[in-house]
Amino acid sequence: QVQLVESGGGLVQPGGSLRLSCVASRAIVGVNFLAWYRQAPGKQRELVAYFTGSTNTAYADSVKGRFTISRDNTKNTVSLQMNSLRPDDTAVYYCNALFLGENYWGQGTQVTVSS
Repeated sequence: QVQLVESGGGLVQPGGSLRLSCVASRAIVGVNFLAWYRQAPGKQRELVAYFTGSTNTAYADSVKGRFTISRDNTKNTVSLQMNSLRPDDTAVYYCNALFLGENYWGQGTQVTVSS
């Protein structure tokens, strides 16, 4: 069993920044799929950013150029730097990881972008 614990959410004004972190209870080195998803009220969960392999990253079109996913294998952490936030970025953000074929989720952290 693997636990993923997110932190860093909160309330921010439009145009502001937040940095989300997700700490895994086991080593993430060699984990090829690490991702951030989000789910807004009344909407389906959507893939925001992810690693495939240790260095390859990809982003949803809606966040390209504004969000950056990163990982620190020494701290078992995957992070999401979010800049130029907009009200439509408001959602619960979830960390996701695939460990040895098993899919794990964090509990989510709320991000609210509002003036």
